[in-house]
Amino acid sequence: MFEGFQARRIKTSNAEIAVKTGGHGPALLLLHGYPQTHAIWHKVAPALADRFSLVIPDLRGYGDSIGPKPDPEHLNYSKRAMARDMIEIMDALGQPRFRLGGHDRGARVAYRLALDFPERVKKLAILDIVPTVETWEQMGWESALATYHWPFLAVPAPVPEKMIGSDPLFYMHHLLQRWAGKKDCFDPEAIAAYEASFAKPSVVEATCEDYRAGAGCDREHDLADRKAGRKIQCPLLVIWGADYLKDKIASPAEIWKKWASDVREVPLKCGHFIAEEEPEACAKAMREFFTNG
Repeated sequence: MFEGFQARRIKTSNAEIAVKTGGHGPALLLLHGYPQTHAIWHKVAPALADRFSLVIPDLRGYGDSIGPKPDPEHLNYSKRAMARDMIEIMDALGQPRFRLGGHDRGARVAYRLALDFPERVKKLAILDIVPTVETWEQMGWESALATYHWPFLAVPAPVPEKMIGSDPLFYMHHLLQRWAGKKDCFDPEAIAAYEASFAKPSVVEATCEDYRAGAGCDREHDLADRKAGRKIQCPLLVIWGADYLKDKIASPAEIWKKWASDVREVPLKCGHFIAEEEPEACAKAMREFFTNG
């Protein structure tokens, strides 16, 4: 995977981020989600590398990146802190303004970055989520069953860490199969990368902290922005898996229109793991959006 890309490590204020870089053209930062690593982009990156200089990191605490110790308020794993990592990475790479795409938890980092640092983001692509506060507010009993991992992972330590730690690879595969529309979409090399990451107790701990932040400080940051009327200023593309979100909402783009003025959407017939289930369509949508305008 990522043939021709360079692997490097960049220290930020309180993390050390593993990142792959490659390609040619304007900068495009791509962020992964849970329970995965940067490897989610391995099918999409080759289709974008001739047009963009790609920056593809592991989020703090995920994969080969090293995150800080947990704190009582879970601020160390807030999307605001993770977004600051990405700003420092792009500063280190000499990229003051860039395009940005994110899937799942990485999409939460991405929209937080666009809200906190609007001058840095030229365009934003969000894959298969709605804002964190919206998810919590819409969580009735049916959606709670469908997204039980949100409250489960947010339970205070060490309960989820202990339970997942008894068989972490079972839990990781359970989630992949639960959310995938096309169960055979995962490349064996990518699976090996996800397994190597999720087998680390430090990754399990960091990912639980990520979700605890989502239930607390991330939600509060969203509420503050909504109350202040703060919106994403750049064009926003929502790429979503129709087979994953169809029973939850009619279209995530309708929700995003409350958070951004310029919203476009591309629904794809697949499950949650868009970049692996429909890599050609995903790459095409991103390439057209990030190239035009």
